[in-house]
Amino acid sequence: MSFFNMELFFSTLAVLLLAVSVSPQEMAYEHMLAQLQACPKECRCPPSFPNAVYCDNRALKRIPKIPPFTWYLYLQNNLIDALAADIFSNATQLKWINLNRNKISNEGLEEGTFRALSSLVHLYMDDNLLTAVPSPLPPKLEQLHFSRNKISKIPPGVFMGLDRLTLLDLQGNKLQDDAVTEVNFKGLNNLVQINLAKNQLNNMPPALPATTTQLYLDGNNIEKIPAEYFKGLPKISILRLNRNKLVTGGFPNNIFNISSMLDLQLSYNKLTEVPVIPSGLEHLHLDHNNIKNVNGSDICPVPAAMLDDYFEERGPKLRYLRLDGNEIKPPIPRELMVCFRLLRAVVI
Repeated sequence: MSFFNMELFFSTLAVLLLAVSVSPQEMAYEHMLAQLQACPKECRCPPSFPNAVYCDNRALKRIPKIPPFTWYLYLQNNLIDALAADIFSNATQLKWINLNRNKISNEGLEEGTFRALSSLVHLYMDDNLLTAVPSPLPPKLEQLHFSRNKISKIPPGVFMGLDRLTLLDLQGNKLQDDAVTEVNFKGLNNLVQINLAKNQLNNMPPALPATTTQLYLDGNNIEKIPAEYFKGLPKISILRLNRNKLVTGGFPNNIFNISSMLDLQLSYNKLTEVPVIPSGLEHLHLDHNNIKNVNGSDICPVPAAMLDDYFEERGPKLRYLRLDGNEIKPPIPRELMVCFRLLRAVVI
């Protein structure tokens, strides 16, 4: 299952799990009645899911008055270009807002728009016209989605107090190195996943939270990785650097030899050699580089003489390997298969 399918699955699962706790039977009858009666004429409020209000795909230019017991608000695919400071003042119980694919800019976003939303957990504002991360943000946020805007600025301190934020999606913006610093990300003490793909970065983002396990940097202009870079990321398990400008020699050959690493993607770069990989790595993408040959003995993380002793407990875990788009020709080297005995797919 691809990462994007997995993300969709978990997002849907999160909604369903939350919905279980707000069935009509558990919601006070008078609250449910008030909620349905207050449903905006532009929207849909299903009695089977009374805490949800669907106002998506309605060509709306303004947000209608939202009923007071709304937890899930769907406003995607509209023409909304402005959010007044008091727009959500009647719906302070909101946990989930989807504003994807509208026309919201920072100029149209009044200060304090999200201030009253003390229960908000997920905020989706993908595909809008934002040029900076808005502030202030609700303190209980767990997921924040700003992909495919025009963001070039992250105000210092904007994430302070967001101790519950685990996912930050900023892919497809206009971030440069001077906007991605330790100061800009200060406060993200429990971040797990950060997506900075398809921006304008020339360097690896410095001083990311030590809790980061998933880092997405595809489609930037990164050529080098500092030797000590991953010492500050002891839990990194998924690293994607596809479509950058990495070259062999632009980083120590053993820089990815990290015990926590499970998925390493370096496709569409300028590598000429296979880097050293950890024995626990399960997925390795090296396709579309300039690699001419693969020596199984050289890249095997366990000495050949010790393979049989190591294999049961500590043997290499690699299951998927892509090498297509290089200068490597079949057949697959025997040493490769001897080392990586759990391989299920090799693409050359």
